[in-house]
Amino acid sequence: MDLAQDREAARRRAFAIISHPDAGKTTLTEKLLLYARAIHLAGSVKSRKASKHALSDWMAIEKERGISVTSSVLQFEHQGKVLNLLDTPGHADFSEDTYRVLAAVDSAVMLMDHSKGVEARTKKLFEVCRLRKVPVITFMNKLDRAGLEPLALVDDVSQQLNLKVAPLNWPIGMGREFRGVIDLATKDVLLFEAEAHGTQVIEAKRVSFEEAKTLVEPHLMARAEEELELVAMAGEQWSVEGFLSGDLSPCFWGSAMTNFGVEPLLEFLALQAAPPGPRATEDGTVIQPKDERFSGFIFKIQANMNPKHRDRIAFLRVVSGHFERDMDVVIGRNQQTMRMANPHSFMAQERSLLESAYPGDIVGIHDPGKLRVGDTLAAGGPMRFAGIPRFAPEHFGMLRLSDPLKRKAMDTGIEQLAHEGVIQLFYRIGVDRTNPYLGAVGLLQFEVLKERLKHEYGVEAKFEALPFKLARWIGGAPEALTWLKGSSSFTVMEDRNGHPVLLCDSDWWINYAKQNAKGVELYDIEPL
Repeated sequence: MDLAQDREAARRRAFAIISHPDAGKTTLTEKLLLYARAIHLAGSVKSRKASKHALSDWMAIEKERGISVTSSVLQFEHQGKVLNLLDTPGHADFSEDTYRVLAAVDSAVMLMDHSKGVEARTKKLFEVCRLRKVPVITFMNKLDRAGLEPLALVDDVSQQLNLKVAPLNWPIGMGREFRGVIDLATKDVLLFEAEAHGTQVIEAKRVSFEEAKTLVEPHLMARAEEELELVAMAGEQWSVEGFLSGDLSPCFWGSAMTNFGVEPLLEFLALQAAPPGPRATEDGTVIQPKDERFSGFIFKIQANMNPKHRDRIAFLRVVSGHFERDMDVVIGRNQQTMRMANPHSFMAQERSLLESAYPGDIVGIHDPGKLRVGDTLAAGGPMRFAGIPRFAPEHFGMLRLSDPLKRKAMDTGIEQLAHEGVIQLFYRIGVDRTNPYLGAVGLLQFEVLKERLKHEYGVEAKFEALPFKLARWIGGAPEALTWLKGSSSFTVMEDRNGHPVLLCDSDWWINYAKQNAKGVELYDIEPL
């Protein structure tokens, strides 16, 4: 075992921030970077007319609409640790990109608006974390506004998510009466100053609990003390083991917009968030971070991060070994050899040439078109990690060109953007791959597709909706597929990987297919 590799891997933390839209995820991302001194001034996405935009939102449509529609990678250091923050799309229409990101992290920060409690998307994303056994840290945001009572909010999380919650600090008041948080380990109080919020680092004033009683209104301190007694009696005890197993979530309180409570969260992420973990291959072999052989997997592909150069970047999560610039690796899917020339680390779209990386790191690789999301790259021969699935789309359509001479540019654009996961493509079987049907989990994906085709490929096209509402990958007996293809009642296409797909407009047709196509198996997640 390489001791330097082991030491470097232990310094890594890879985590994502997940939330329901408008919970403040991009703002929290900015403030974590600010307090880690990775940036000097925080941007804001509160208004699409804001003069500054969040660093993690770099795409034109993101700046115009003030939303995150693609994940980005942000690497920075704090407290001697290397933090790889994967910023995820906030909008529900881009959930598939978030699912892919959750395959590449070891922890997740579950950000919640304390005035709303557990929301639909929070619940769905948490279930993905639970499926992947990703430890979750809870951050209750927007304490500078009125919201749910803290005890009720903790109970809401515990009941709805079936998750044990262990507060590591506790709020004093909320809204106009928000005065700060109590550190449960030390009983120190971090005082909140409403006028101190802004775009620069503000050090919270830390005082003893007794001194806080002379600075904070008596009724607020008395209420906080009473709540803490109930937490001590009926609450969950904090344990590192419980957190790393995914059974227990540490809980923090604060206000990202006003810079309060970000520092304790950042300290926890650096010092106690989950280190790089193992990953299983398709044959069941478990690859450990300390293994000397280099391995990693592609969880995201992004075209045109630099539109001037029409580049294509594949994001690699290092699982084991020591990644080095110019090393040769083998693509597990097709056993092709590829040289890792000019790898980069990222701060959103800003990139730095990378000489080496370790388990837990995210590496940007120039992709000449060889790679797919889910590919395994390994030194010394092929290896295949269990893949990253695609989810069945719920919206369908086609593109009609305004200028027929742009056909080649459009075909190139949609093919590259499909590889990124912006949309899914479905082709007629046995016909040349032109005019594919487009599939998306959310309608806004089609808007992003049109915008990116226009800005990055110079193609203007009109979107036409198709009547389908469901897609199912077809498996099972070969004769079932033959029957479905031969029936005029069904539309059978194939995806870009050659897997047959059934498109229909209601569950009735799904059930009809199951009853009449003997031996058929239908999947709403792509078979790997």
